[in-house]
Amino acid sequence: MRMRTNLTLATFAVLLMLLGACAAKKEDSKDEAEEQNDAALKKSDTKEDAEWAVEVADGGMLEVKVAELAQTNSKSADVKSFAAMMIKDHTAANSELKTLATQKGITLPMDLSNSSRDTYDDLSKKTGNDFDDAYTDLMVKDHKKTVDAFKKEADKGNDPDIKSWASGKIATLEHHLEMAKQTDEKADKDGKDGKKK
Repeated sequence: MRMRTNLTLATFAVLLMLLGACAAKKEDSKDEAEEQNDAALKKSDTKEDAEWAVEVADGGMLEVKVAELAQTNSKSADVKSFAAMMIKDHTAANSELKTLATQKGITLPMDLSNSSRDTYDDLSKKTGNDFDDAYTDLMVKDHKKTVDAFKKEADKGNDPDIKSWASGKIATLEHHLEMAKQTDEKADKDGKDGKKK
């Protein structure tokens, strides 16, 4: 009888630990923001603009976080210089977006989404040429998507203030894309030169 009681208690303890682990899994900050906006802006024309803003906020936070990572994990002065520009420009844009979202009653994510966190975690494990290669590839890919998203919002968005803000950022983002391509080419060349030695 005592053995059965101990077994039952042990099983119960394991179940409690599993339940605790499930509860400890963090809710995706981006999903939380989207849920709040869906509820608050249910009948508003701004709902799609809010979805766009949430996406941009998540991307902007990731840009800054991986650029900060580049300051320690990169071996290239070019990559570090590009990353410094990303930190400066995206921190400013993130702040502007936060102010605009507050004025519009839009909730933005407070932390990286799970997907962005995974990207950050993957990059954080790399250093030197491996990091430079992965980081610059990511910057080219992300900035292509970002330029397209900003152009679409500037053209088809519903909220005039958000459309205007998006439109005002396109030239800077296109410049970032060009700089990302150049930095990526240099990183690729540096990586190949390093492997020849």
